[in-house]
Amino acid sequence: MSGDADDREKAPGAGRRYGAALPVAVFAALAVLLYLALFWGDPSDIPSALKDKPVPEFALPAIEGADRLPGLQTADLKTGVPTLVNVWGSWCAPCRKEHPVLMQLAARADVRLVGINYKDAPDNARRFLGTLGNPFEAVGADRTGRTAIDWGVYGVPETFIVDGAGIIRYKHVGPISPADVENVILPELEKARTPAAPAP
Repeated sequence: MSGDADDREKAPGAGRRYGAALPVAVFAALAVLLYLALFWGDPSDIPSALKDKPVPEFALPAIEGADRLPGLQTADLKTGVPTLVNVWGSWCAPCRKEHPVLMQLAARADVRLVGINYKDAPDNARRFLGTLGNPFEAVGADRTGRTAIDWGVYGVPETFIVDGAGIIRYKHVGPISPADVENVILPELEKARTPAAPAP
């Protein structure tokens, strides 16, 4: 009889212990999933909701004071040839790391490269291009970040491949490496040159 009473007295405390342990267990499970995603997943392999859809309607002015470097708008991406659209900022360390690769891409006759300058001060953006070189045919100044949001940008740098009809065909998250150029970017550009069915 006394054993039953002891069990009844212990039960509420046991429930509280399990209740307190549940959030810890959930947090631990999420931490494990994040770890696996970071170390076994490909961080550049983040699907874009805009893949195979037209580029958003936008019109960005040129970087203030950047002579002979025009701004960028939707119509500039419907030229009949594929275009790499690189979203960058002078304050972004990975963008600086990626820049020599962009310069090499821009030197190729078969690559058209434009930029969206994200949440940057004009002086800093001009200094960045003046110091490291300008790989872009045009750069739109997205001072508020509104256009980048419309493109579904998570963070800079990000690079999109847009086909000649203005349809987004590929999205690369993070800095482009030389290996990415050979293994991903150039093959995806080649695919974007192939006529595709119109976007829905």
